[in-house]
Amino acid sequence: MNLETLRDFCLELPGVTEELPFGPDTLVFKVMGKVFLLTPIESGRPQFNAKCDPEKAEELREKYPDVVPGYHMNKKHWNTVYITGSISSELLYSWIKDSYDLVAASLPKKDKVALQEL
Repeated sequence: MNLETLRDFCLELPGVTEELPFGPDTLVFKVMGKVFLLTPIESGRPQFNAKCDPEKAEELREKYPDVVPGYHMNKKHWNTVYITGSISSELLYSWIKDSYDLVAASLPKKDKVALQEL
């Protein structure tokens, strides 16, 4: 996985937009206006921040050295995942989808309805 494949995957999900609200260095993906993934555009270490169920976040951090508490995020709910090749792309994509699903589930009812209609 690289920045392009990460971007392509995120943009294929319904209701997703990409933005640069924190400046030109951080790409932010939102579902119906709510952040579910952030990634630096240029970084020495390819990585992304994804939302995660708190219990699962702890489990992933214990199991995978390349998963750490979310950088500049609520450490209970967000993980930073370094893309080094030690974790399969399929697993990384599943964590991104989990983040998307968590955020989509927390949307207001009108946004959930609009998302389902896409």
